[in-house]
Amino acid sequence: MMEEIEDRVLLLGIFKKEPDERCIEVVHKLEATRLFSLKEGKRRLKNLRKAGLLEGETLTLRGVEEAKKAEAEFRL
Repeated sequence: MMEEIEDRVLLLGIFKKEPDERCIEVVHKLEATRLFSLKEGKRRLKNLRKAGLLEGETLTLRGVEEAKKAEAEFRL
């Protein structure tokens, strides 16, 4: 489902974020690392919501599963 590495990194960033941190703050952090532009990050965030992986500021169960897959992938 998650094709692009940027999407997986964003999903993992949201999974690892602090409880009081907002998703857009994760996008700003990743934009600062030049992973993507702010506009692109917002688009990717919106796509995660459309895909049913993100509900408000928290991941759905499916989103958590995908984030855990990404985490395992990046450990290798």
